[in-house]
Amino acid sequence: MKTVSNSPLLSREQAAEYLGVKEQTLAVWGTTRRYSLPFVKVGRLAKYRLADLDSFIARRTVGAEREEVTQ
Repeated sequence: MKTVSNSPLLSREQAAEYLGVKEQTLAVWGTTRRYSLPFVKVGRLAKYRLADLDSFIARRTVGAEREEVTQ
């Protein structure tokens, strides 16, 4: 049995705002599978886990290497 993530679910509108894209863009990405951005189907609605959005951003980040913070 899979464990359920405690990451909050965002609506398509909220996820689009978080990523800085239009809702329609997320709909197209989901239909065409252009990017690997998981979503959860709740009835006819698409919901996005905040953790998945953060992971998507991290995978798409280009440029300087990430610095590790040690404390």
